[in-house]
Amino acid sequence: MSTEEILVRQAIEGNEEAFARLYGEHFNKIYRYVYFKVGNRTEAEDLTQEVFLKALGAIRSYKWRQLPFSSWLFRIAHNEVIDYFRKRERVKLTELNDRTINVEDDPMSIAERSLEKKQLMAAIQKLSPARREVICLRFIAELSIAEVAKTLGKSEGTVKALQFSGTAALRKILTETGNG
Repeated sequence: MSTEEILVRQAIEGNEEAFARLYGEHFNKIYRYVYFKVGNRTEAEDLTQEVFLKALGAIRSYKWRQLPFSSWLFRIAHNEVIDYFRKRERVKLTELNDRTINVEDDPMSIAERSLEKKQLMAAIQKLSPARREVICLRFIAELSIAEVAKTLGKSEGTVKALQFSGTAALRKILTETGNG
């Protein structure tokens, strides 16, 4: 039995410390995924908290099925993002990574990085939904091929193919717009 499975079983039994450890282990990946989808730091923080509140509320009904616990969390996160967009008419895309400005940073390089992030976000939005989801889970949430496959219910071969075709399509889109 893996450490994660033990923690999940303890959390199901009501052990708050076990759930807190699961929260700590998965928060950053879920946050990055949600942030990439909504493009707003504050909204992403709120939605990520909501993901974990829903997970806590439903943990007793969780069934261990040889899938990573993160797969369950990503499904909750995916549903939260869908609900978020249903409630909003329009959401502006923002930077992939809000960050504080270092006084040593050159204003020109800050502007270039910001432009590159916006161009990458726009290019990713042009991908098919399946490619976009794989690229997001692989490179934003930093999941392995196996984790992405389990999360999406696809074979590892399909995930690899979607990742390959997605990165090739991104390269083409960025090259065509003069940014690659």
